[in-house]
Amino acid sequence: MKTLLTTQLLIISCWSFAQEKSYTQQIEGTKLTFTMQAVPAGEFLMGSKKGKADEQPLHKVKLDAFWMGTFEVTWDLYEPFLYKDYETAHSTGPVPANVDAVTRPTKPYLDMTFGMGKENHPALAMTHYNAIQYCKWLYARTGVFYRLPTEAEWEYACRAGSTTEYAFGDDAATLSDYAWSKENSGGKTHPVGQKKPNQWGLFDLYGNVGEWTYDQYVPDFYAAQQSGTAYNPVAAPAKLYAHVIRGGSYEDASQELRSAARQASDPVWKQLDPQIPKSNWWFPEAPFIGMRLVRPVKTPSKAEILAYYDQPVIADY
Repeated sequence: MKTLLTTQLLIISCWSFAQEKSYTQQIEGTKLTFTMQAVPAGEFLMGSKKGKADEQPLHKVKLDAFWMGTFEVTWDLYEPFLYKDYETAHSTGPVPANVDAVTRPTKPYLDMTFGMGKENHPALAMTHYNAIQYCKWLYARTGVFYRLPTEAEWEYACRAGSTTEYAFGDDAATLSDYAWSKENSGGKTHPVGQKKPNQWGLFDLYGNVGEWTYDQYVPDFYAAQQSGTAYNPVAAPAKLYAHVIRGGSYEDASQELRSAARQASDPVWKQLDPQIPKSNWWFPEAPFIGMRLVRPVKTPSKAEILAYYDQPVIADY
């Protein structure tokens, strides 16, 4: 009973911390805003005892505090980055030179909403590179360092103090209260924030769209982390494929939406892309990938920030 009470108090304390420290970010020069939830520093057991091989072994991870987007990035927030004319139309003044200098995606030859909806729907089908360049555009607009979550940060925030298959417990029958999945989505995305949040106030971590993490997908990465406690672990990406996607999407069944479930990006998601070489910006056959922002409490140096944003493009094939 004492252990259960201690765990409950820890969750309540963390929730209180998140409520007090969460904030709203104004995208300077526009009327657009988004909210960020505070995620306290802490330790957790990452992975799964009985899941797939790439989710094992269960291992201890310690993380610094960070903020995470309350919702997945929506088209409303993403389109000013995609299209200069759209940004100009939605700006309250001239577009600053440093913002204008950020490289933008090539205009897609497809409707990248795939007819599923735009207003308040999650932006989707962007590449890992595209997602990082959006973070760079936000940095130019706000002066704040935003990035993709590491895989460990994503699972820690998703679990929100839980050790069960899902943040709300082990029973997948409850999943429909928290997620748009294969069982209830009707084969499409839905506006963010319509389902229940987890204990730390984060919505749609399960389902709707899968979410990019920064990490390279390494099937046995956890094996190297099992001795002692891994501190802020990350499989730094050095190759174009594969990167880790977390959370599952509207296309996935409940098994793929568990807190520990991992997915790897795949070049076949560009199979129908007519460009040679393939686009660095879009996955025309992956309308199930989106993104969520993270801001570390410990701000890196400017050199480290620019190194994160300005990694050379790796040509696709």
